[in-house]
Amino acid sequence: MTEAIAARIGGQSVLILREGTDRSVGREALHSNIQAARAVAEAVKSALGPKGMDKMLVAGFGDVTITNDGATILKEMDVQNPAAKMMVDVAKTQDQEVGDGTTTAVVLAAELLTKAEELIEKGVHPTIIVDGYRQATERALEILDEIAIKVEPNDKKALRDVAVTSQASKLLSEYAEYTANIAIDAILQVAEQTPEGWKADVEDIKVEKKAGGSLADTRLINGLVIDKEVVHSGMPKSIKNPKIALLNSALEVEKTEFDAKINIQRPEQMKAFLDEETNILKEMVDKVKSSGANVLLCQKGIDDVAQHFLAKEEIAAIRRVSEKDIEKLSKATGGKIVTNIDDLKSEYLGKADLFEERKISNDKMTFIEGCKNPKAVAILIRGGTERIINEAERSIHDALCVVRDVIREPRIVAGGGAPELEIASQLRRFAEKLTGKEQLAVICYAEALEVIPMTLAENAGLDPMDILVELRSMHEKGEKWAGVDANKEKAMDMTKSNVYEPLAVKSQVVKTASEAASMILRIDDVISASKPKDTPPGPPGGDSSEFD
Repeated sequence: MTEAIAARIGGQSVLILREGTDRSVGREALHSNIQAARAVAEAVKSALGPKGMDKMLVAGFGDVTITNDGATILKEMDVQNPAAKMMVDVAKTQDQEVGDGTTTAVVLAAELLTKAEELIEKGVHPTIIVDGYRQATERALEILDEIAIKVEPNDKKALRDVAVTSQASKLLSEYAEYTANIAIDAILQVAEQTPEGWKADVEDIKVEKKAGGSLADTRLINGLVIDKEVVHSGMPKSIKNPKIALLNSALEVEKTEFDAKINIQRPEQMKAFLDEETNILKEMVDKVKSSGANVLLCQKGIDDVAQHFLAKEEIAAIRRVSEKDIEKLSKATGGKIVTNIDDLKSEYLGKADLFEERKISNDKMTFIEGCKNPKAVAILIRGGTERIINEAERSIHDALCVVRDVIREPRIVAGGGAPELEIASQLRRFAEKLTGKEQLAVICYAEALEVIPMTLAENAGLDPMDILVELRSMHEKGEKWAGVDANKEKAMDMTKSNVYEPLAVKSQVVKTASEAASMILRIDDVISASKPKDTPPGPPGGDSSEFD
């Protein structure tokens, strides 16, 4: 039923919402939401796994993105349906929390809803299903905790296996080993050990892209690369063992905050005024020089006259460096960011082995390399075309995230759908102990988890049902890491293929998908308000006489 909300009071029909408002209730609302969620999942389902297909996304202005990254696909899609937007939020949350597993989370959430709909058709109330799903989620997380393999946070082999697995499904999988090693070195460089455990932040790694060359030219820089050139042609372009000043203020004569007029009557007065400005700028440059700095990185502007004096003193300068880059430079070089040039001292200067301006492709970029124990580093991505380097950036971001996840929580599980199958197998045994209708929901939850290995098999061109039957049998025999090896096109122990994923990613998939499915199942009424075309817009906050 789709209608404006109305109520009957004393035999009279009273309209309480604006005319033209649409309403879906009960089964119709739930069915509509589930169909929307499934439509979103279908859009990304074929991209799951190492044999997944890519999507070409064409924006309104004609910009083309080619990717199989679930978060990117859903972000680029212009989704309008409210339930579908909730599925996009699933991918967004998954990406923000752990950086990988977005497609898995969306596919699982949609399958949980599909299985729930089957129960609803048989007369099971959505609240009972939600309760069953909650119990299943708690048990699933316990099972993951029990089966997870503990590793050392700096175990390079475990980190490499995890990083390569995250890259295997990407467009550039042939470079997986190479980019995985770069990601591991970058994260281990910025990681710090604290009393609470290891900490690492992907934000401390700057990823810079420049089309040209090949992906094999992508490299890690123990320092930083800035997409800017020195401000004056007379400045040195290369300095060994530079002393780097980081300035957060402008090298310009400050303008007054109030209107002021200067009465100049003779040419000498004009010259004196201009000379004073020049002297102020020269004093600023002298302060930089006296600190011992021969490289100046300024977050704000540098006056043309100041540029001339800096060039005369053979100080290389770059202006309008972003705030994020200045902060990373401070972490990389050990320099302190100075807000006032009067405070600049020699002990505040950063150090590196080399400061150099280089021409990369058609652009000039500045490299600060050879920093001792930098806590911020850069990765320069090269590639044949703009689209390739954009996909390489997404791929390396996933690798960085999964390596960080393992360093933060050093436990891993096998991939290929093995954890999902093991959870499903144990959940069926868990369901036998339940007495209420929640048992049915837990069994449905277990069946929904099997959609992951089935999708991996389907995308690899295998018969999903044959693979599923074989895998169920293997898990019943105690082979807990049996999964789908899409490359070898068979069911096998995934630890023998070195296919591993962080425990944090799998746990987040289970949490995110379960919460999203439960939220949609609780909706039994969808009210869509629409304003009549001839009605002028009301004041902010809406009309107080209506309840929308």
